[in-house]
Amino acid sequence: MELEQSVCGIKEPFVFWLWSSVAGSPDADRIARLQNAEDISFKTKDNRILRGYKLNATDRQGNNVKPKGYLLILQGNAILADQILDEFTYLSSEGLDVYIYDFRGYGRSEGKRRLKAMVSDYAEIITRLSSTEYDKHFIYAMSFGGIAFLKGYEQLSDIDRVIIDSTPSRLSDYGCPAEYDPVNNLPDDCRHFMIIVGQKDGVVTPSMSKELVEKAQQCGSRINIDKDFAHPFMDRDWSIYYRRMQLIRNYILFKD
Repeated sequence: MELEQSVCGIKEPFVFWLWSSVAGSPDADRIARLQNAEDISFKTKDNRILRGYKLNATDRQGNNVKPKGYLLILQGNAILADQILDEFTYLSSEGLDVYIYDFRGYGRSEGKRRLKAMVSDYAEIITRLSSTEYDKHFIYAMSFGGIAFLKGYEQLSDIDRVIIDSTPSRLSDYGCPAEYDPVNNLPDDCRHFMIIVGQKDGVVTPSMSKELVEKAQQCGSRINIDKDFAHPFMDRDWSIYYRRMQLIRNYILFKD
């Protein structure tokens, strides 16, 4: 079946166009100062080229090291890869290879912006990464990234830890099929998941993620509801941002 067909009705192309417009245009200068950043690409099964970046694993002094594992970032749908790559150098300096791609049709990536295709893209990317010689496999998916990841999760295996940050419970409220609802795509055993909810999140409010949290509790996920967190990368001051990043770091590095 054609990947780049709409599954959420006639408004889907417009909504994704709107979000991609908010995301803006790529800016290579953001990446130029990162010594361990590498420009990467991925060819999908329908021959679209997705472009992104990899932060190569280093030690804390910036020396290249053999990676302990990979971390794939799935960002929100109003963000480009180059806009947040540098936020994750603190994890590449812990010995992880960090990957992030522009969504299909965003930034430097080819193709039409369609939900079904984006879900397929990440299932492909994760399958490829997990088939390599990495010992550990980690996912950090925020907002829309959590939707894209969870829908494709049944096709995946061998992921050690997953963080879902500020993702709504449902898309069906907006005309999408219920099969894309994150609450319907949590695995039966989600003890290797952590769900983050910010009580000051005005984009995905706590009520929008309530069902997902309840389901995640039932399947064994760790739940972190923080009274100060806003939407990812929208926290109001540095101390709150730092607390969120430390939470992510500690869970990924098994220091929790």
